[in-house]
Amino acid sequence: MSALQKGLLLAALQVALVCTLAAKLLYDRATRPRTWIQVATYDPTLPIRGRYLVFSLQLPTEGFTWLENPQKYASPFSPSRCDLFMRNGVLTAVANPEGEFWVNLRLVDNKLVATVNTQTPFFIPEHANIPMPRATGEEIWMEATLPGKGPPRPIRLATRKNGVLTPLALD
Repeated sequence: MSALQKGLLLAALQVALVCTLAAKLLYDRATRPRTWIQVATYDPTLPIRGRYLVFSLQLPTEGFTWLENPQKYASPFSPSRCDLFMRNGVLTAVANPEGEFWVNLRLVDNKLVATVNTQTPFFIPEHANIPMPRATGEEIWMEATLPGKGPPRPIRLATRKNGVLTPLALD
């Protein structure tokens, strides 16, 4: 087998690997549930280049308890880990001491809200115009596919103001 044939075979194997990953992601998108999730952006420390936002998920909670006397520097809520499940069409952080995700919990309008510590990057085109929701009173929401395991996979973004979701055209 010549060097050219070996190179072509290697290239074909690499293309086949990428195609199987793409097929799996497309299959998941077609068969797995999807939902809109409120997200908060933060500045990541990832070594990748390009224009992207990184989100942490802000979800309603289920099963967390308030600790009357937490240890110094500890969360007043127990446990601090969770799994993600759909509850009545809403993605919810369900308490589980051995759960897949770490959470930070806080009270917002007398409701317990979990900020799930995941790094969910969303890559955007170089010249896309991204609104700054805090300045306009809007919230950022992400439509995502919910895989069997692991963090949600982002599909598209939207802003929400006065209860109305408006998808962003980032093309």
